[in-house]
Amino acid sequence: MPYGLGLLKGMLVTLTNFRRKPFTIQYPEERVPQHPRFRGEDFVWYEERCTGCASCAKFCPLGIIRIVTRPSGMQTQEGEKYALEVFDIDLARCMFCGLCVEACPYDALHMGSGFERARYTRKDLVMTIDELRRAPKRPSTWFRPQLEGKGYNPHTDRPLEWHEVGRHQAPSLADMQGRWVEER
Repeated sequence: MPYGLGLLKGMLVTLTNFRRKPFTIQYPEERVPQHPRFRGEDFVWYEERCTGCASCAKFCPLGIIRIVTRPSGMQTQEGEKYALEVFDIDLARCMFCGLCVEACPYDALHMGSGFERARYTRKDLVMTIDELRRAPKRPSTWFRPQLEGKGYNPHTDRPLEWHEVGRHQAPSLADMQGRWVEER
């Protein structure tokens, strides 16, 4: 390589960027638009969809989801539903890999779309079951093709109810009778 060619290449990059318009914004007054798949540092949990199976806690590689359940005696179409006593997510240790969301068979847990959750102490970064219940229901479309198919944008669209976020529609009684009774 001839002497000084690297210097010329570097100066060319500098000149190219010198002509560009600056991209700096004044946060928080201005905000950059986020993609609907953005994985924020909060979670959206639908208690109505959750059976307490703890799949999310089992698949978390860091073990930061703590679930305590008891038998509720309530039967759902999918089986028994457990009553949740504790559902804590330690966001201070979370790496937002999304394996818990992928593991949820009932689409009860979604990645959130928020990112302004700074706290002064680590214990304040534990998202409790009460906080999960109160959290705005604006799920990220990450790993949720059913939401992406609807064109849902968590940043501009309304919050979604629990029956709007599932992958599958529950079959009606007539559908089940037709499938399991009349076809056999």
